[in-house]
Amino acid sequence: MQILRSWREVPPDLKGAALAIGNFDGVHRGHQAVLGEAIGIAKREGRRSGAVIFEPHPREFFTPDKPFFRLTPLPLKLELLDALGLDQTFVIGFDRELAGLGAEEFAAEVVANGLGASHAVVGHDFAYGKGRTGTTEQLAALGKTLGFGVDVVAPVGTGSTTFSSSRIREHLRNGEVREAAEQLGYWWRVRGTVSEGAGRGKGLGFPTLNLPLAPGQGIGHGIYAMRVHHDGRRFHAAGYVGARPTFGEGEPVLEAYLLDFSGDLYGKEVEAELIAFLRPDETFASAADLAGQMRQDCDRAREILTKIDADDPMRRYKLGRALAEEGSI
Repeated sequence: MQILRSWREVPPDLKGAALAIGNFDGVHRGHQAVLGEAIGIAKREGRRSGAVIFEPHPREFFTPDKPFFRLTPLPLKLELLDALGLDQTFVIGFDRELAGLGAEEFAAEVVANGLGASHAVVGHDFAYGKGRTGTTEQLAALGKTLGFGVDVVAPVGTGSTTFSSSRIREHLRNGEVREAAEQLGYWWRVRGTVSEGAGRGKGLGFPTLNLPLAPGQGIGHGIYAMRVHHDGRRFHAAGYVGARPTFGEGEPVLEAYLLDFSGDLYGKEVEAELIAFLRPDETFASAADLAGQMRQDCDRAREILTKIDADDPMRRYKLGRALAEEGSI
């Protein structure tokens, strides 16, 4: 997949694509329907398919002092888009100039003239232009005038639930990782470089790797069954998210104890998939009591993860299969 960083001076051979436009945080199954429609149009018409995303996320631009829970930081988002089979993605810098464009200006200057889109594919709730005043109906009318088609994808969901990034964030805040995964179409994950911890896990007989959590990553505190990926290998793990109340510490962390593993991943980049919530965070009277509970947590995590490996429900979905087959994309 080709990545372009501007909507200006786009090479002529990259214009004329069918482009899905949106933030696509999480690249969830609703987003995948929008992206899949762009891919389908491109195949039928012999064109290139692509996505248009914005960086930083508009919420981060407008409220920089308020931490925002991003489901997929840019590198992971691009890898997921690539796995879906897009030919190109435009990463458009969201700045004061872009935020100030009215709906008509955005359609004319960015979509038609800059990107040269043949089709703009958007979700049912897509809003654009200064103050988010542009509607899908207005975009369709502008497209007719400016020379590009507009396709609006209906809501995607199950039962009465429509898939949405905000709903997925709420599931993760509540520790409902299976519910989040069903909307995403893959197990949600944290990626980062293993940092040095306090060493308390090692002292308890459970040496853990520590991953920093990005500001705003409000994952429900507690114990999880996790799978940790590194260098094409996948390890079972019992993981922890929280502020370690037994030791009186305050900043949330993600720690993972890799089952049946010996080695050192300090300084290495890893991904931790959250597979199942085991129990809430709690305070123990002593380190010995905590170690005893950790042994039980590890046994339960091992049992759950063995079953998931044998019959992974996320393999029903394209991204779930891609992630499972590759270890990590």
